[in-house]
Amino acid sequence: MAVTEFQERVYALLCQIPKGKVSSYACLSKALSSSPRAVGGALRRNPFAPEVPCHRIINASGSIGGFKGEPQDAPSGINQIEKLRLLKSEGVLFDEKGNLVDKGRWWDDFKID
Repeated sequence: MAVTEFQERVYALLCQIPKGKVSSYACLSKALSSSPRAVGGALRRNPFAPEVPCHRIINASGSIGGFKGEPQDAPSGINQIEKLRLLKSEGVLFDEKGNLVDKGRWWDDFKID
């Protein structure tokens, strides 16, 4: 699968997010001078997951957000369960409404080359 230059930039920033931390579409897009939708599009096409940790991106509101192109409120919920499992394995927890429990898990210290 061919990866665009923009996707490469998104994936490079994703790899900066430490295990046990999360960031948002908005933070990534600000660092890239782009839009959250463009970032979401790159994440949806991430061929390197979970090594390139797109599961560490949540909504700026602190809600879990989408995963693998499936919106947060998709009927099946299968992808949300996987995203929650991956994050929980890193110590990142969400409440019963799907909101981040520990705001200290936020990370936005992206370094641009």
